[in-house]
Amino acid sequence: MNKSQIQKAAGLLWDAAERATAIAPLRETFAGMTGEDAYAVQEYNTERRLKSGERLVGRKIGLTARAVQQQLGVDQPDYGMLFADMALADGEPIAWSRLMQPKAESEVALVMERELPEPGITCAQLLRCVAFALPAIEVVGSRIADWNIRFVDTVADNASSGAFVLGNTPVSLMGLDLRLVGMVMERSGEQVSLGAGAACLGHPLNAALWLANKMAALGRGLKAGDVVLTGALGPMVPVRPGDVLEARIEGLGSVRAAFGEERP
Repeated sequence: MNKSQIQKAAGLLWDAAERATAIAPLRETFAGMTGEDAYAVQEYNTERRLKSGERLVGRKIGLTARAVQQQLGVDQPDYGMLFADMALADGEPIAWSRLMQPKAESEVALVMERELPEPGITCAQLLRCVAFALPAIEVVGSRIADWNIRFVDTVADNASSGAFVLGNTPVSLMGLDLRLVGMVMERSGEQVSLGAGAACLGHPLNAALWLANKMAALGRGLKAGDVVLTGALGPMVPVRPGDVLEARIEGLGSVRAAFGEERP
């Protein structure tokens, strides 16, 4: 794709979000679109948001489940940007009008204590730079109609980002094996998703390490205070207006996402 096509694809996604109207898959509109093209589209809209005054507060990792990678025909995760207006506190009402085709998944969130600006980061260095972990619910969304996505569609669409909710009790990684933590998510007391740390690239830290090195190589290295959503521990759950979801992650506690009613 040339520069003009990159800008046009970014504009389609921008307008879809502004008008709350989903669009056709980008892979159909721009035949031959590559992963590199899709990240260029994402970067274009990232810069547009930053220039409009929005603030970058972290990154998210997607496609951490092998089954989902196989479904989309890729062999690696993807990443997206987290902005301040996407962050919500435990139990804070989420206006339905801000969401597009929302689904929810429970994840381990890491909060950085030190920056990681250079590539070649090791797991030991990553561990030294993490301040604490929190339970999280990511509310994913799609500007692509009917979630008819492939790799390039979700990457261009900021990894299908929507919003994220963090728990409020920080937990040190000392003595905590994130690979073995169990997760259960419930809707009004009914279990809707079940998983474990090992479902996230074998270990949530594997995903975080991949992201840290990827961001450093791109000149967007993780900074102190950044949030890293490491990837889903279990299946995504469709969300309905008025839902209250609660996720409990062993060793990390619980977090709730409360969705508002749909307005005419």
